[in-house]
Amino acid sequence: MDTDRLTKLALNYLVLFVLVFLVLAAVRAIVGDVGFWVEMAIVVVVAFAYRPVVTRLGVAPSGWE
Repeated sequence: MDTDRLTKLALNYLVLFVLVFLVLAAVRAIVGDVGFWVEMAIVVVVAFAYRPVVTRLGVAPSGWE
């Protein structure tokens, strides 16, 4: 098992997790309470947009190749 590869993947998923919470906190601070389904949609959008953005920036882990 390649622990270096797993570490890089785990760090990216940790960043994604933190990013979701930061985006939700920003939305709540700006708009207020938006409801469960809107928050769920925000989570889905951030989660699906994360990988292409990170890949385009050139900081994607080698495990995603």
